[in-house]
Amino acid sequence: MSTPRDLLIVALDVEGNRPVRSGELSLALAGAELLDLSEAEAVHLDGDRMVPGGPTAPTDPLLKEAAAALVVAEPFESVGDWLWRRGGGLAATYMAAFESEGLVEKQGGRHFRGGHTVLVDSIPRRQAAERWSSAEPVLRTLAEGIGITGESAGEVPEIADDAAETVLAAVNGALQELEAERQRRSIEEAAYDNVWRSPE
Repeated sequence: MSTPRDLLIVALDVEGNRPVRSGELSLALAGAELLDLSEAEAVHLDGDRMVPGGPTAPTDPLLKEAAAALVVAEPFESVGDWLWRRGGGLAATYMAAFESEGLVEKQGGRHFRGGHTVLVDSIPRRQAAERWSSAEPVLRTLAEGIGITGESAGEVPEIADDAAETVLAAVNGALQELEAERQRRSIEEAAYDNVWRSPE
């Protein structure tokens, strides 16, 4: 399995301190993809710029798609720009892949959009659960960034890899930016509503 797939499984399987929203999950999935591409040496970071690596291609179809989406011309793309570009609707893309692979099934209710989606028992689910329970630092940091802590919350082992630290910091920054934008829009909408409610 891949880090983004494991992250989605955790998001579906582990109770968080707030509902996981698709926008946050999409940004975190884009960061997880970049971490796996970096580990596979399909890309390396020069500061915060993503420089395409060698011809190594990931075996996961969605990671292959991510690798093909890398900007190959200088000055290359920043990690932050990648998160917003690649992260657009990425949660829905991964959910569709899970559905086509039989890893999830839909039930009544709401999850993201159009019904409540639950995981079926599978080897990928068990593998992700094992990675989660082992407090693997990259997966734990990504999950906690989108509000997933679970019962095993606690001190996360230190991440020694500079590239991983750069990506995780960029994901955290993008998540904060998304939340700030949501709050700004909420304030503007509330102010607009108040104008129409005010007596003449």
